[in-house]
Amino acid sequence: MQPSDASSPSGSERPGPAADPARRGLLTERIARQLEHDIRSGEIAVGTKLPSERELAAQFGSSRNVVREVLRRLEAQHLIEVAPGRGSFVREQSSGQARGYDALYRAGRPTVRQLIEARIPLEVEMVRLAARRATEEDLAAMRSARDALEAAADVVVKAQADMDFHDAIAVASKNPVLRIMLSSISGMMFEMMLRSNSDPSIGEPGVPHHPEILEAVEARDVDLACARMREHLLLGLRTYGADLDLRVDTMARNHIETLLGQAEDRRDGSRTGT
Repeated sequence: MQPSDASSPSGSERPGPAADPARRGLLTERIARQLEHDIRSGEIAVGTKLPSERELAAQFGSSRNVVREVLRRLEAQHLIEVAPGRGSFVREQSSGQARGYDALYRAGRPTVRQLIEARIPLEVEMVRLAARRATEEDLAAMRSARDALEAAADVVVKAQADMDFHDAIAVASKNPVLRIMLSSISGMMFEMMLRSNSDPSIGEPGVPHHPEILEAVEARDVDLACARMREHLLLGLRTYGADLDLRVDTMARNHIETLLGQAEDRRDGSRTGT
C-alpha cells in the first residue's frame, strides 16, 4: 500500500471554498482503486487490519469523510469486513471472486486501444437490438442517464451517468448475456469515462454522442443507431493520442492525478486572486 505525499498538491485536501466536492470525488476514486488493487493483488494480505480512518486520511492526504466513503465501497465489494470497535480487516476472497472477470482482464494488461476494440462489436450489437426491442421504460432510463450526464459538473458523476446510459442500452437489448459481458468490463470502462468526460476534444463537432444515439433508438432506426454508436466509440481512437497504448489502469491513474493537480492550481489561483 503506497502512501501518498500529503504535502504534495495532488495528495492534500486542504479546506477550501465550497468544499470542492468534485475534487473529493477524484480523491475517493484514487484511494479506492489503490486499496482495491493492493487487496486483490495480495499486497495487503487476507486478515490484515487496515490502518484507522485517521491514519488512512493522513497517508493519502485526504479527509476522513473520503476515507469513510472508500471503506464503504470496499465493504460493499466484499473486500473488507468492518468490525465495530475493532477496525476494518481484509476478507478472504472466494475462488469465484478471485477469478472475477475484471481481475482476469487486468492480468492481461489491456490497453485503452484494446478496450475500445472490444467495446465496438459488443455495443454496436447491443444498440442494434435495443433499437428493435426497447420499451418505453427502457427509453425513459436512457433519457434519464442522458439528462444526468448533461447536467453534471463533477467528472466522477459524469462518468457514472455515462456508464448508466450504456447500461440502459444493454438492458434494452433484452439479452442478459450481452449485459453481463458489458458489466464484466464496466470497471475499465469507468476509468476511460473519467478521461473522456474531462477532455474537451471529446466534444469534437459532428460526432454522435448520447443524444444522437438515443434519437436513433427512439426512431427505431437500426442502421443509424449502429452507425452512431460505432462512430461514438471510434472517437477515442482519434482523441486519446499516446494514452491509447497505455494500460487502462495506468491511464486512469495518471489522469486522476492530472485532474487533482488542476483542481489544486485553480484553488491556489482563487486564493491569490489570479
